[in-house]
Amino acid sequence: MDLRIERTRRSIINAFIELRSAKNIEKITVKELAEKACINKATFYQHYHDIYDLSGQLEDELIRNVINSIPDPELIITDTPKGFAEYSSAILSQSGLFHILFAGSRRTVLLERLDYEIKKLIYEKMPQYKDSLEFDLLFTVLIHGTFDAFLTHTDKDVAQVIDILGNISNCMVSGYRNLI
Repeated sequence: MDLRIERTRRSIINAFIELRSAKNIEKITVKELAEKACINKATFYQHYHDIYDLSGQLEDELIRNVINSIPDPELIITDTPKGFAEYSSAILSQSGLFHILFAGSRRTVLLERLDYEIKKLIYEKMPQYKDSLEFDLLFTVLIHGTFDAFLTHTDKDVAQVIDILGNISNCMVSGYRNLI
């Protein structure tokens, strides 16, 4: 990629993150972002359709990077407490950016994207679960429930929160296995 294009994108991203850390996405305008990035609006539109496109691309990249950093994604099923700890640690490694990009109205987007990326990874590693409605629902409940609870309680003793949620997740997975 051309160095000038890369510098411009980096400038746009840095300006967006700075603005996003101070206000909700709905309050950020392209004009304001362009001024902060020292570009004109036309340059912004050469790279992104709108503010939500920029945010979505950054969110997707962050989640993919975090999910791809998990060494054993199938542990969420085979050793649920350890697997949950791996997923949580991966998210914690980027917690500052998560809190900026997924604040306010974007919180539900985080859960939807985590759900999609985690399931994709699990189904690649464990294809026997791919077409199972039961496991799809189990994964949805695990992902949405535990990660929402995790994000809600990051102001507490994080190690304790991870341990408790790992045990709750283990009870859900073990309990479900006993039913089938």
